[in-house]
Amino acid sequence: MSLSETPAGVKLGPLELIPDGKARNFVLEMKAGRFHGFVVRKGDTVHGYLDRCAHMAIPLAQQLDQYLTPDGTLIQCSWHGALYRIEDGVCIGGPCSGARLVCWPVAVQDGVIVTA
Repeated sequence: MSLSETPAGVKLGPLELIPDGKARNFVLEMKAGRFHGFVVRKGDTVHGYLDRCAHMAIPLAQQLDQYLTPDGTLIQCSWHGALYRIEDGVCIGGPCSGARLVCWPVAVQDGVIVTA
């Protein structure tokens, strides 16, 4: 079973786990099932989303951790080219304009990325 949320307080790793301007996939095994998400780092800020395109309910990346456009300014679905803003997950181009990625609340606490 694929889950759409996680409990708060799960430690994902140090902020340095994700290079600035890049993204990383996370798969969490929980009693109720498996959660698939990804986190984008912008400086000391992180943004998390469920790894599911708003256009079609499939994972966004065809290659591990390849969630961003080549210049790192937008999230891009590698299947159909939908483009999403990193800050809020809103689709600004492609087949699902105006739709939104499902937010995965994450934060940085004492240099560690945690679920919020």
